[in-house]
Formats: sequence, structure tokens, C-alpha cells
Amino acid sequence: MRLQILAGALALAAPSAAFSDSSPLILLSTSAFPGASTPNQIQTSSGAIADAKAILSACPSSRYLFVSQPGINSVELGGSASSGCAMPHLCQAVSDSRIQDKFIVSEVVGDLTNAGLASFVKTACAQKNQEITVEELTLPPLTSDRAGSLADSDELLSKSIDELKSSDSYTILFVGTPGEQTYQPEFDDRLRMDLKRDLSSSPMRRDNGTERDTRPLFEKYQFFTPGIFMAIITAIVLFSILFVGLKALASLEVSYGAFDKEMGPAAQKKQQ
Repeated sequence: MRLQILAGALALAAPSAAFSDSSPLILLSTSAFPGASTPNQIQTSSGAIADAKAILSACPSSRYLFVSQPGINSVELGGSASSGCAMPHLCQAVSDSRIQDKFIVSEVVGDLTNAGLASFVKTACAQKNQEITVEELTLPPLTSDRAGSLADSDELLSKSIDELKSSDSYTILFVGTPGEQTYQPEFDDRLRMDLKRDLSSSPMRRDNGTERDTRPLFEKYQFFTPGIFMAIITAIVLFSILFVGLKALASLEVSYGAFDKEMGPAAQKKQQ
């Protein structure tokens, strides 16, 4: 019966699985919510927070428990008839006979972490001169073993719920926050082994970090490549040609008088 109440309230139909970044909001109290309407099961975080504040502004009870569970969604919380409720203590709190009213939204799109509802209810009750007790509980994030993580979170939550039930007037607000989905690639180990370099025959292989490469320097490194040898030979030939040309220019011997103009009588006879 408890499971049917919570599952029906959360409306865990096929559209619920379409929102991977959504989370549930459950607000229940031993006092009735005056003027509270049936909420839409798919709301934005701002809309759900505004509705919750409208209910909490009346300061309906004397004790409050604000619970946050990162990574949970309504499908996991509601469960199914075969798997049962993933958080049985929370399901029992929802179906408690002392609960007079409930405000449940199965799909809240957005982050509810920084909603500030605890501070809001403190301020609202202070304005009405009502003394209240507020407890905030942040459950650990869910791991890959989601069923086991939910069971552990439910055990932590049960202690706070049992203490809260000792009072005749209490309110519980349970919200989830969208979990981060991380991509974990899978590789074939055989493919990785094929791509590894074969260093078994290399003298530079170090098994335990103590082996050293004792080869000579010119065996360990290659200082001259065929391209470098070709460039050196070409440079030698070009410099040889340049050297021969400069030497030929330097060997020219011409007297300074060879370029002087003759101005004597012999030169005038030649001109005539």
C-alpha cells in the first residue's frame, strides 16, 4: 500500500524517463496545506520552488527536516511492484497516517540545491513569532551501485525521520539533484597489447629501474643522417669552386701604367 501511494503520487509513467536532468520533490506535513493545488508533475525548478515557498510561508509545523539526495530520480525512488521502494523509510513516512497533506512533483527540471528553503522557512516563522526546529540533511551521492547507495542513504535518513516522528507537528521536504553522467570508454585489452611497442629486445629497457644503457655515445645516438652527408659534400664542392675563382682573380697582375693615356708626340702621330 505504501508503495502504491508513493508510486501513484510520483506519476512514474513513460514520460518520466525522458528527462535525464530532472529530480523529484516531496513535501509532506502533519498539517494541511491551505489553498494548495495539485501540482503539475513536470515543472521547472523555479516553479516548484515557488509552490513550495507558498506552502512553507504559512509555517505549518514546529519541526522541519530538509533532505537532499544528489543523483536520484523519480523512477528509482518510486520503484515498481516487483522491486519495491528503493528507500522504504521514506515511503513509510509518506504513507504515515499522521500526514495530513502532501505536495509531490515527480519531475523537476533544474537544480534545487541552492533553493534556500530552509532559510526561507526560518524567516517566515520568525515573522509569525513561532519557534521552530530546522534540520538539514545532505545524503551522499549515488555510486555505480545505485541500489546499495540508496539503501545506505535510507539508513541515514531513517535516524532523522525516527527522531522527527517523536514530535506531533513536523514537515519533511525531500529533494533530489540531477546527477552528473560521466562517460567511461571501454577498450579492448587485446588491441591495446597489439599497439604497445616491443621493448623486450631493446638495450634501453629497464625492468626494475636499475638497468642502465652502457652503449657508446655514437652507438646510442645518430648524429649524421644521409641528408646531412649530402649537404656537407655539396657545400665542399661549392666552396671549392668559389675558392678557385677567388684565387684566379687574385692572380691577375696588371701594371698601373697599362691604363694611362699617352699624351706625348708619339700619341699625336698615331692620332694623325
